[in-house]
Amino acid sequence: MDEQEWVIRELDQLFDSSQDYKQKALLKAAADLIREQETRKQQLQGELDGTLWSPGNWGN
Repeated sequence: MDEQEWVIRELDQLFDSSQDYKQKALLKAAADLIREQETRKQQLQGELDGTLWSPGNWGN
């Protein structure tokens, strides 16, 4: 389990135990943001890999 999964799991546990609406909203937004960052990171890594291995860019 990596750090990101651990943080999301902790945020989800805090969300489940919280009784305050504002706190729950903040915890959910934080977990959603971390998930979105991971998605974008993976997309950018794929784009970088594709660019580096593109023969059209090798001569430039």
